[in-house]
Amino acid sequence: GLLTYPANYVKGVRYPLILNIHGGPAGVFTQSYTGAGSIYPLQAFAQQGYAILRPNPRGSSGYGAEFRRANINDWGFGDYEDDQKGVDKVIEMGIAHPDSLVICGWSYGGYMTSFTVTKSKRFKAASVGAGVTNLISFTGTSDILSFLPSYFGGEFWNRTETFMKHSAMFNIKSVTTPTQVIHGLSDVRVPPSQGYEFYHALRRLGCPAEMVVYPRTPHGPQEPKFIQDIGERLIAWFNKHLKRGNAAR
Repeated sequence: GLLTYPANYVKGVRYPLILNIHGGPAGVFTQSYTGAGSIYPLQAFAQQGYAILRPNPRGSSGYGAEFRRANINDWGFGDYEDDQKGVDKVIEMGIAHPDSLVICGWSYGGYMTSFTVTKSKRFKAASVGAGVTNLISFTGTSDILSFLPSYFGGEFWNRTETFMKHSAMFNIKSVTTPTQVIHGLSDVRVPPSQGYEFYHALRRLGCPAEMVVYPRTPHGPQEPKFIQDIGERLIAWFNKHLKRGNAAR
């Protein structure tokens, strides 16, 4: 994985940490220029005093076929453990403050973010971007109908318990992490209904939540004003729930 230090980093000072999970699940974070505009503006986060961890857990590309296939039939479990070990390492390094952790991701990263808050309360806030939250309803509404059956060894009607086990929606009842849900209205890859399901369930549970839907937007935002707005909203959400004045803790 890759770790971006906060701007003006001071050794010995602990900082809030953003765990940013990539899409795919076969995506990969690589060493490249991070100052360009993107859904998650890393340098803007760093200027706000955040450290950012971008792990490449099992299932990522670039580490061989065996590693790439290591999360088949295992979404949200082995890869979750890999992500958390990365967070533990940054805390052990003395960089991240263990009480100032937040999490975000888009697409599969959104899936992992939604699933993570069903398993852990260590994160003070979360932002789910275009995330798959219900594997069963996703299978019937996405434009990639065979995608999940290829990962989980069959159709959901033959693997119902497995699809439920790996869905945030069927494990949501204990979630308390304040969660922001972001989606594009024209997303046919991960339809906005996935976001609405999660958001409405959180609200009914009494969990702090907000949902932002962008018009004309497919699976990834294209319009610069929306890309900028997403980054600003995400930082505001994290700052609010970390109750931050000064970035360093």
